[in-house]
Amino acid sequence: MRFPAPLVRGRLVQRYKRFLADVTLDSGETVTATCPNTGSMIGLTEPGSVVWLSESHSPTRKYRHTWEMVEDDLGQGPYLVGINTSRPNALVAEAIAAGIIDDLSGYPQLRREVKYGQNSRIDLLLECASKGRCYVEVKNVHMMRRAGVAEFPDSVTQRGAKHLLELAEMVRAGHRAVMVFLIQRADAQRLDLARDIDPIYGEAFDMARAAGVEMLAYRCRLSPEEIMVDCAVPIEGLEVERARPARRRAR
Repeated sequence: MRFPAPLVRGRLVQRYKRFLADVTLDSGETVTATCPNTGSMIGLTEPGSVVWLSESHSPTRKYRHTWEMVEDDLGQGPYLVGINTSRPNALVAEAIAAGIIDDLSGYPQLRREVKYGQNSRIDLLLECASKGRCYVEVKNVHMMRRAGVAEFPDSVTQRGAKHLLELAEMVRAGHRAVMVFLIQRADAQRLDLARDIDPIYGEAFDMARAAGVEMLAYRCRLSPEEIMVDCAVPIEGLEVERARPARRRAR
């Protein structure tokens, strides 16, 4: 996914009211940007942090800038971390269409935001005449409290637990169901559940896994120009021994 224009660099002044952030751009101008993330963003909201914003020229927007990335350093050098939770669905859909995610290949039809479950919409619905339906839920992962270990969730998410249980129902109905944790940071070597933050989500994860919901984790490579799905990483406690490179599309 390439941005229409390179992101703009600045330093975070403060995040407030959950959806807003004041940022001083390198030009010296201080702007208010939207923060498209409902989580706590643990470790990523320190004043003075280097952040990257996208810019819209739409006359209908109240705030011209959107917070996209922040630099985080856990001792191995600064890495870009994508915090925009509206990006992962498109990133995963793009990667599936390009044949990058082998685990979700072989489905000629892809639809987004299809109604299912109890007043829910599935992020991606894959369909194939011979394989049937595959329900795909996507979650953005950005938290890291231990070097190399990405964690989800960063706050209590009743909605997230509900989605897991609804995926389990799809499996019981005879369909394939997959949860994709998309890690928007290149320094992640594996994914773990933050059960200390939301034990109920951890229980829902275990129940969904036992019911046959497939759990996948993929990390991204990020730059101010683009975000790309890079490779699969193991999930703590599941039978995946090592990171597996994603298949690259010829350019």
